[in-house]
Amino acid sequence: MVSADVARNIVGIIGNVISFGLFLSPVPTFWRIYKAKDVEEFKPDPYLATLMNCLLWFFYGLPIIHPNSTLVLTINGIGLVIEGAYIIIFIIYAAKNTRWKMLGVLALEAAFVAAVAAGVLLGAHTHEKRSMIVGILCVIFGSIMYASPLTIMGKVIRTKSVEYMPFFLSLVNFLNGCCWTAYALIKFDIYITIPNALGTIFGLIQLILYFYYYRSTPKKGKNVELPTVLTKNAVTSGTVSVTIEK
Repeated sequence: MVSADVARNIVGIIGNVISFGLFLSPVPTFWRIYKAKDVEEFKPDPYLATLMNCLLWFFYGLPIIHPNSTLVLTINGIGLVIEGAYIIIFIIYAAKNTRWKMLGVLALEAAFVAAVAAGVLLGAHTHEKRSMIVGILCVIFGSIMYASPLTIMGKVIRTKSVEYMPFFLSLVNFLNGCCWTAYALIKFDIYITIPNALGTIFGLIQLILYFYYYRSTPKKGKNVELPTVLTKNAVTSGTVSVTIEK
């Protein structure tokens, strides 16, 4: 019979793979931004929230805070690098006012994490106290990260279009929440359970919205060729290209 520790490690490894997929899922979005040289209607909120979440979970996974959390530490270290790259791309192609707002948020996040690290390391002298303080913060900001797509979900409902809510991102978000909730329940960790259970719920709502509004999403036009209308004096024929919106 598989022990709880072994089962937890297996689920944790699967969670790492899914989380890696979650971090990579916005790549098509950022490739679109790069080609268009414009962020269009995409919002930076999920990426700023995810960066903050990764910072805190990386801190939580350090041996001086919560020993034996290697899987939490590694995936959030990878997440920091990937989310940082996304944010740099977003800043490059965002409008000036959005760019400055993002830089302001990043400065606040860095200052907050630095203050938390100093306070915890200097004021809490046991792993239990450090884990509790950082864990509560992880719950708060992890919940914010999973709730950040609410702005996009609101846009989907208003416009009846899922153009700016990619399906793959919603799917992986849901699977990631499921996997890490299972990881936390095997050897109960309330700090991992709460935000990931919320992530599962929000991910499921996104999937429901996607399938509900997919058909009403405007499709891009297709170029088709139709015969030209000939007059009596026409001596040649040809075709013209028109765009038909579906």
